[in-house]
Amino acid sequence: MKKLLILLALSISIVNAGTISVAVAANVSYAIEDLKKEFNKTHPNTKVRVTLGSSGKLTAQIKHGAPYQLFMSANMKYPQALYKEKIAITQPKVYALGSLAILSNKKRDLSDGIYILQSKEVSKIAIANPKTAPYGIAAMQAITNAKIKNDVKSKFVYGESISQTVSYAVTAADIGIIAKSSLYSKNMSKYKENINWIAVDSKLYTPIKQGIVMLKEDKEVKAFYDFIISKDAKKIFQNYGYLLP
Repeated sequence: MKKLLILLALSISIVNAGTISVAVAANVSYAIEDLKKEFNKTHPNTKVRVTLGSSGKLTAQIKHGAPYQLFMSANMKYPQALYKEKIAITQPKVYALGSLAILSNKKRDLSDGIYILQSKEVSKIAIANPKTAPYGIAAMQAITNAKIKNDVKSKFVYGESISQTVSYAVTAADIGIIAKSSLYSKNMSKYKENINWIAVDSKLYTPIKQGIVMLKEDKEVKAFYDFIISKDAKKIFQNYGYLLP
């Protein structure tokens, strides 16, 4: 009887086990593993398969039938468009507020904040492409509001996503405007605040409302969706430099 119960429990576990497919904005790549681990504490049999990319490109894939079940965007624009077109089955909800930072792989005097971009020592500035990446839009907003766009626009090197922009910031460019969240990954720990990076004054741009929508009706998808907007997930987002909605 005991063996039968064990076999029954195993069979139920296998039946309940599943994989969900989640399209995730690149800026969340640094937090997503911790989010998955926390989720799997209560849903150990659910595998979360993540596809990373710029929000614009992921949206285009979704519109062309990519089999994602959940979309975590870097802003609200794309989830709202998917909901309006009846591709998303839930109204967009804000799960975190994204913020900006300026990063250099060299030690720099960052006391001037965003105005360091005008320095003669800075000839290339990495920013995310504002046509496809919400963090690029926010970076342009900050530069414009700081009234330095005309001085620095010839220096721009565009990344297609925020992760590519981070890569450019520490390799192909002298400095970059990136998602602050990216600085909290383990491989970025060598870069120190006020030495290699500084937060961009949030008065210069609107903190980015990052939105989530469900694309398919599914119990396990709903469970992950509920987790992402939960208090437990918000603690993790805070640990990675996000602001709370």
